[in-house]
Amino acid sequence: MKFLAIAGSPRRRGNTDLLLAELVKGAQSKGAEVETIVAQNMKISACLHCDTCLKTGVCKIKDDMQGVYDKLAAADVIVVASPVQFAGITAPLKAMIDRCQCLWARKYVLKIPPLEPVKRRRGFFISVSGTRLKNMFEPSIAVIKTWFHVINVEYAGELTISGVDEKGEILKHPEVMQKAFEWGQRLAAGQS
Repeated sequence: MKFLAIAGSPRRRGNTDLLLAELVKGAQSKGAEVETIVAQNMKISACLHCDTCLKTGVCKIKDDMQGVYDKLAAADVIVVASPVQFAGITAPLKAMIDRCQCLWARKYVLKIPPLEPVKRRRGFFISVSGTRLKNMFEPSIAVIKTWFHVINVEYAGELTISGVDEKGEILKHPEVMQKAFEWGQRLAAGQS
């Protein structure tokens, strides 16, 4: 079982990263092979909406995103983690998702699979918010669900927690850390 963990937080070793790391530990405890990429550390240009991909199914921009396409294709499980920033996911993660426009073009314009090989892929979302506003996670979840739908990834669920802002504060919530670990185990075992 191959996991791709995408760390979307620009704050390294913060609450979102700690939850993602705990999920990864759970997956590895069940034998999953996990690769983690950090969106902030990648050189990924914004989508130019040049429409080249509508003809080719390939993005014309050559940067770190080329490797991300390969990692998405190899994964059985994709776990995305992002804190909430202004009611949405972080900018580096959004740039990565936007650059999957070529995968949208493959699926909906060229009528070919967005990712090869074609196989069952599942996805999971982790998010942390410092505020406790009602419906705070809905915009982020909508983006992730839409992205997963486009690239043919089944949405397995999410783990969200609000009112956690100070770096490392998530460690004061062992029940949430335990949920992350258990989700990693369930996903590695093929459960949702």
